Amino acid sequence: MAEVRITVRDNGSLRVTGPVILEDAEGNVFETGESFSLCRCGHSQNKPFCDGSHRKVGFESAPRAK
Repeated sequence: MAEVRITVRDNGSLRVTGPVILEDAEGNVFETGESFSLCRCGHSQNKPFCDGSHRKVGFESAPRAK
C-alpha cells in the first residue's frame, strides 16, 4: 500500500501526496491527483485547494512537530 504524506509548508499550504479521498461535509468527493495542496490561509479562490494567495496576503505560519 502506498504511503500518504501531509507536509505543512512554511507560510503556505498543506501538501498532500499519496492515494487519498478528499470529501466535503456532505460526502461529495473532490477530484484530486496523487498530490495536491490545501489552503491554510483562508484566502484561496479555489478552496479547499491552494491557489497561492498566501503569498499575496503575507500569510505566516511555520509550526514544528515536537
